Amino acid sequence: MTADFQENSARPRTQQVPYAHLSVELDHLYMEDLVGGADLDARMARVRPFYEAIVASLSQERPGIKPRISTCVMIDDYFSSLISPAEVLPRLREAAASAGLRIDYLARESACASIGGISPAELAVQHLVPVPAAGDDGSRPPTLETGWLSNGRRTPAQTRRSMQPIRQWEPPVEANARRHSVFVDVELWDPPEGDRTWACALLAGVWQLLRLGLLRDDGRAPAVPERLDESAGLPDTWAQLPAVLQLEDTAMPFAAYKTYSILDRRFFLVESAVQVILGQVAPHPEALASLVERSRHEGLGVVDDILGRIGYVMLPDLGTR
Repeated sequence: MTADFQENSARPRTQQVPYAHLSVELDHLYMEDLVGGADLDARMARVRPFYEAIVASLSQERPGIKPRISTCVMIDDYFSSLISPAEVLPRLREAAASAGLRIDYLARESACASIGGISPAELAVQHLVPVPAAGDDGSRPPTLETGWLSNGRRTPAQTRRSMQPIRQWEPPVEANARRHSVFVDVELWDPPEGDRTWACALLAGVWQLLRLGLLRDDGRAPAVPERLDESAGLPDTWAQLPAVLQLEDTAMPFAAYKTYSILDRRFFLVESAVQVILGQVAPHPEALASLVERSRHEGLGVVDDILGRIGYVMLPDLGTR
């Protein structure tokens, strides 16, 4: 008989994070929006009625208890950095204030790819469990080699061996389809080998995992919000900002039991891909167990499905002025 012994200190301790009841993303902005003169006042003004409806819905779910709600805005500084945070932050906060809103947290999309020697995107990829596809003949390499993830069985490759007929075409099939398939194939990064450029869909999935407090690196929570000493002035580059910048002293926690995102319709396909990705992510088990237990304790119901904790409001594109 053999026995294995391990010091308790050898097992990474899972860091706990504080939770709000709900995290509401008020906007997601590309650099081109900001350089192109996006009407931030108009954008925030149209968000307010939907934000109020979301708050009212949560209040009905928990009558008599004031809900803890935090708000956030995502800036895409991963694919370009055309305008400085010193120019953007004051405009953004003034626009929110004029609409009767406030922004508790500002996040950088590049931090979903890499921050402080950690790649949250890589952490998410390590937790992927691709859906098994019935009848898969193995002609396609696995996701971790190709960077492509689907929600079912792809169309088989049209190959044949010598002296054999060409294999008849077969359609792709969605796993667990309800009569008809909605097949989706998502590119997670490129190129297949070498330094990866992460796709928007994967970064958006990472963003949801961060907001739900479900990512860990050796037990540590990445991208913990930080305050910035604004008395010294705002930095000229986005890389000088924390991954998640806390803008308000009285903000409720960044991570939440549930998330809502109020987005332009242009993000519809990206967020559809996020559903495919997160539907095949097995999050850090202790972080998920903590999320489920604590939300149950606060009367928010038991939802151990990640997708069941994510909601959206899709608005017609406002564009630039």
